[in-house]
Amino acid sequence: MTIQLLARVVCSSLLLFATSYSFVLADTQESPSSMSISAGKTISMEYTLTLEDKKVLDSNVGGKPLSFTQGSHQIIPGLETALEGMKVGESKQVIVSPEQGYGPVNPKAIQEVQIDKIPEEARKVGSQLQAKGPDGRMVTPRVVEVKEQVVMLDFNHPLAGKKLFFDVKILDIKTASTPGS
Repeated sequence: MTIQLLARVVCSSLLLFATSYSFVLADTQESPSSMSISAGKTISMEYTLTLEDKKVLDSNVGGKPLSFTQGSHQIIPGLETALEGMKVGESKQVIVSPEQGYGPVNPKAIQEVQIDKIPEEARKVGSQLQAKGPDGRMVTPRVVEVKEQVVMLDFNHPLAGKKLFFDVKILDIKTASTPGS
């Protein structure tokens, strides 16, 4: 009879240990709904980008979500900073200054090019050109002025110097997988 009693005590202790172990394990795993945006996590979101005049420049609402890894500089710094700590389902309006977006307008990025180097059909203000820069990267300067012998090209990003207004909604947050897992 003492062996049966001892067996019950041991089984009860094992059951209690196993139950408390599973609770500890569950508490250390973050559920997607409680996860918040932090460095290294993969984020999916929808957004609408407007300027001060309320003109919509870009939106993926109803389309494919934007996915990126937080902290990897895949999106502009001001937006990345503003998203920190948000959770799935949260929405937010974010205003990004030029310094935290595409930078201020750089006057040195406006350059004169001989008119004969520019295709004839592109020799008008507002034309967008494409070319490879000296480093092999694609550049997309805009024609800002056409003179008799030269064309003035603006190599600034089209959103440089502009305050950006984002409406964002977080759709998903995932912990980045580690290699070999």
